[in-house]
Amino acid sequence: MLIYQINWSPDEVLIEILGFSIYVYSLMFILAFFVGFKLFQSFFIKENVDQKYLDPMLVYMVISIFLGARLGEVFFYQWGYYQNHLVEILLPIQESPNSSLLGLIDGYEFTGYRGLASHGAAIGVFIGLYLFIKRYNFKNFLWIFDRLTIPISIGGAFVRIGNFFNSEILGKYTDSNWGIIFENRGETLPRHPAQLYESLGYIILFFILYRLYQSQNVRDRQGILSGYFLIGLCFIRFMVEFVKESQGGIESFLPGLSTGQWLSIPFIILGLILLLKKKGDIRSVN
Repeated sequence: MLIYQINWSPDEVLIEILGFSIYVYSLMFILAFFVGFKLFQSFFIKENVDQKYLDPMLVYMVISIFLGARLGEVFFYQWGYYQNHLVEILLPIQESPNSSLLGLIDGYEFTGYRGLASHGAAIGVFIGLYLFIKRYNFKNFLWIFDRLTIPISIGGAFVRIGNFFNSEILGKYTDSNWGIIFENRGETLPRHPAQLYESLGYIILFFILYRLYQSQNVRDRQGILSGYFLIGLCFIRFMVEFVKESQGGIESFLPGLSTGQWLSIPFIILGLILLLKKKGDIRSVN
């Protein structure tokens, strides 16, 4: 019998500069925004849209995604910890009694941003887009979000690869012939590589949405890409949660499903509403 097990003990630190560690996870986040920007730029060129809106849109998206993801982690998953460590919510530090931050602040160490929640990021995108449109009066929400779904999908894949290098958001232990042994955590038993399952799902979703975008009929029907994206992304997340270790959060008082699954349901419903509405609009025209 063949057994496919990989012993995983990565160095999550990519490089150190002046005492600061640059993590692979951080690189994945940078790649997500860089590739996303280039994709959106190509959409603007394809559709003859003024590119002067690209840079301010990127700023709004970076800030809103980061703040949404961070606050989502705090309030959806880890409020029990952060309510007693408020300074750590927006600063990339963690309390560590025997450490000193740059030799200036005792009791803290630089860790980078290790806790970010994708559902919080989604809420951040909605708020950021609303503020951007209100400020620049550019297009409308669905026109922008339809096109954002494509870079968000591939960006999500990059982020999950970063989680894999960080050996976080772990899968459950598996009795199958396939698994990852996270030796850097001192483990000897294989787990489901849940991060890679999710990343692969997002890559497939990216290609599906990109293919759909090539059809002008789909591009012109605002909300179609958004609907498929919300259903696809959150369905992937919902299914992968079955092989993930619990991350705590609201599942403590909403039993039966994981926190990630509970948070995915409203987005799936929203995606269904968008698709059904568009289907109804077509019928009314006919």
